[in-house]
Amino acid sequence: MYPSSSPCMIEFVTDSFHQEAAELTDDARRLLTELDRDLPGAAAASGECRPPLDVMETTDAVEVVVDVPGMSATSLRVAIHRNAVLVVGAKLAAATPPGSRFHLAERAYGRFARVVRLAGAIDSSRAQARVDAGQLRIIIPRLEDRRGRTIDVPVERG
Repeated sequence: MYPSSSPCMIEFVTDSFHQEAAELTDDARRLLTELDRDLPGAAAASGECRPPLDVMETTDAVEVVVDVPGMSATSLRVAIHRNAVLVVGAKLAAATPPGSRFHLAERAYGRFARVVRLAGAIDSSRAQARVDAGQLRIIIPRLEDRRGRTIDVPVERG
């Protein structure tokens, strides 16, 4: 049995975590740069925006649902890296008439990036994302779990 505080294992886990975090950061930057290029006004969005989300597990898939009222598909990007779903977007404020002023402002605007880590085996190649009625719904099918099954392996003559 290996000791739980093995220096090699700790270094491996730490290195893997830092590498994955760096890769997700690179992916987020790439997607934000793409949004800035494709969505007029996205680069100038300076507010903080953190749309709420839910993660649901069904027998066949994992679903991530993000509240994105007033946002179109062109203002959203989704990427899956290993078992992490990255959602990047820009929610732009509507133009206000000159001379107008707010009496109450509760809605948040700006660019955002959200990461959801998933457990279990998923088939990211069959993932789907759709915006409808103010919600971004990302469906990632599960892969069949083969652990716990007995698999007969034929033995051949040499």
